[in-house]
Amino acid sequence: MTETIAYEVPGVHCAHCEAAIKQEVGGVEGVERVEVDLEAKKVSVSGSALDDGTLRAAISEAGYDVVS
Repeated sequence: MTETIAYEVPGVHCAHCEAAIKQEVGGVEGVERVEVDLEAKKVSVSGSALDDGTLRAAISEAGYDVVS
């Protein structure tokens, strides 16, 4: 079953930010789609058996802080 988790990531503001997050988060097991909304400063991750801690760590590894 596909689920979606959204995160507030205030540091995203450009295409480089988007690419870095998509690369790191996209490599996490179970992730099927990563969407970055630069205006809303949100990252949405869709997939199956998603692990919140692993996704947060991937966003952090890309160089960004997760607020919520």
